[in-house]
Amino acid sequence: MTPSQAITVLVVDDNPELLSVFINGLPLVGNFTVFTAEDGAQGLEACYTHHPDCVVIDIKMPEMDGQQLVRVLRGDPVTANIPLIILTALPQDHAEFASFASGTDVFVMKPLVPRELAQAIYLALTVDADERAKRLRLLVEEGDA
Repeated sequence: MTPSQAITVLVVDDNPELLSVFINGLPLVGNFTVFTAEDGAQGLEACYTHHPDCVVIDIKMPEMDGQQLVRVLRGDPVTANIPLIILTALPQDHAEFASFASGTDVFVMKPLVPRELAQAIYLALTVDADERAKRLRLLVEEGDA
């Protein structure tokens, strides 16, 4: 991806107002092309359709929740290395651990503005496959201890 190329972002959230904020706001704060999905099942389909550079996923959604979507994406070699961000209003301690345990790269709390989400996207894009694998190994080892 070159600096002039748009970063393709898929935002998966069941809140239409929030989706609208990010569709309209992210392009104003950076070179983003934004696609949306209203639940995890639609988000999974959109990953294969749009091949996003980053996926922003709400935890609590109908059909397939965010944790399930993260696990499915990480389990498929085609999508395993897409940077993933969890977006949630849930209390941080429990949700953050569950997010990283499932393979999320960045965790952000609602409410947030497009500029804050853009910063999280840039951060997620810096996580490489080796770092992601190392995090997952550490979590597995901690779980076995």
